[in-house]
Amino acid sequence: MKHTYDYPRPAVTTDCVALRFSAGHLKLVLIQRAHKPFKNAWALPGGFLDMDEDLKTCVCRELEEETGITNVFVEQIKAYGTVDRDPRGRTVSVAFLGLMNPDDSQLDAGDDASDAQWFRIDQLPKLAFDHGQVIKDALALLRTKVRSEPIGFELLPKKFPLRDLQRLYEIILDQSFDKRNFRRRILDLGVLVDVGQVEKNSKHRAAKLYRFDRKKYKQMKKNEVAFKL
Repeated sequence: MKHTYDYPRPAVTTDCVALRFSAGHLKLVLIQRAHKPFKNAWALPGGFLDMDEDLKTCVCRELEEETGITNVFVEQIKAYGTVDRDPRGRTVSVAFLGLMNPDDSQLDAGDDASDAQWFRIDQLPKLAFDHGQVIKDALALLRTKVRSEPIGFELLPKKFPLRDLQRLYEIILDQSFDKRNFRRRILDLGVLVDVGQVEKNSKHRAAKLYRFDRKKYKQMKKNEVAFKL
C-alpha cells in the first residue's frame, strides 16, 4: 500500500501496561531497551504501528515480540502526544492495559528488548519516555473498572479461593475489606461458582475454590443488572 502526503505525519506507537497477580502482589512486565534512545533503561513493551494493522493487533504483536507473552486481555487507556515525549521525533503512543492469568507468566525477551522482567507495581525502576505517567493512568483505569466490571477475574487462574480475590481487590483499590462483608458482597453478585474442590499445597487452611461464570455475567448485562462491588 503506497501513501503520499503533502505534510509531515507523526509516527504512531502502542505501549502495554501488562499486569499479573502473583504471590499476593500485582506485578508489571518491563523490558530493558537494547537500543537508543534510553538504551539499557526499563520501559513498557511496545513499538511502531505497521501500515496494515490496527492498534490492538499492534500492541499484542509487540508484547509477544518483546516478552513472549500471548493471550492477554487488553483495553485501551488513552493516547499520549506530548511534542517532546520521544527524542527520535514526533511520536504519538496509544497505551493499553493488559491483564493476564498468573499461570501464563514465562518471559522470553526479544526484538528490541535485551531483557524482560516482572516488577512489583510498588517497586518499579526508573522508566524511559513518559511511561511512569502511563502506568499511573493504567492503574487509575483499573481501579475504576473493577468496581463496575468483572475484569479483575482476568488476573486470576480459572479456579481460585476467595482469599486471593479479596487480596487482589485490596491491592488494586488500595483499601482493606472486612472478610465476611467482602465474601457476602462478592457472592451476592451471583457470578461465582463453587467448583466443589479445595486448594492443594496451601500454607493456609485449605479453602474452597471458585470460578468466574461468564455466562451468568453476560445474562446480567442482558438483563441490565449492575455489577457493583
